[in-house]
Amino acid sequence: MSLNRQPNIYGSMGLAGTTAITAVNFTHPLDLYKTRLQADNFNFYNLMKNEGVFSFWKGIKAAYLREATYTSIKLGCYSPIKKTLNADNSFIMKFVSGSISGTFGVLVGNPFDVMKTISITNTKNNLSLSKSMYNMYEQQGIGGFYRGVSANIGRACVLNGTKMSCYDQIKGYTVIKTNWDRKDIRCQAVSAFLSGFFMAITSAPFDMIRTTLMNQPTDKKIYNGFMDAGIKIVSKNGPLALYKGFFPIWARFAPTTILQLIIFDNLLNFCGFETI
Repeated sequence: MSLNRQPNIYGSMGLAGTTAITAVNFTHPLDLYKTRLQADNFNFYNLMKNEGVFSFWKGIKAAYLREATYTSIKLGCYSPIKKTLNADNSFIMKFVSGSISGTFGVLVGNPFDVMKTISITNTKNNLSLSKSMYNMYEQQGIGGFYRGVSANIGRACVLNGTKMSCYDQIKGYTVIKTNWDRKDIRCQAVSAFLSGFFMAITSAPFDMIRTTLMNQPTDKKIYNGFMDAGIKIVSKNGPLALYKGFFPIWARFAPTTILQLIIFDNLLNFCGFETI
């Protein structure tokens, strides 16, 4: 098998989806903690007493579907888009490539992101995913599955643009400073960890607004879109409220980014493809 081949977009998305579904099994509890903290309904004692330890994986079915759509696209389409834009030597164009793939991922995966958020924040009823989706459709129609999509697109542009461009760029710097190969797991781990930190800084406000929009009651709307939610959050609690849950976000991004990017890069390498 020849090395350094470019995977086609479907092969890249398939490997990215495999990566994401594997990683989410380990990181979902952190996502639950972060999301409930942002929604003001996290209490560790009550969670363990009323819902049990396995509740940390509440909403995992919706998370699987989210990863199979949103993450497979945003991660798997990055390199093909980067090559199309001839962005190998430009940090800005790498950011643009990540933003484009992230946007495509949101447009496909937003319904499952909404259902995951609702499942995670629901502390009373244990409805099946299919029943929850039926209730959403009955009460709000197709539009209900795209609540928070404006915030999610903004978040995906910033988050995936930061994630992929920083990882790609930092790997280059790390190779120069350490003489490690780009395929060296040490190079991948350092680059992924730092990428996760920058992701948390740039995306935390979007994440807070997205969670607020998606966590609205299914039978009514409290906020009229991204800007309205952001203004009301800041007016009520101050600008730092947009960074509520920052450390849980970073605590989630660090292992998620490390797992996803290391697994994905090594799957690409195993299949004889060029790594990120």
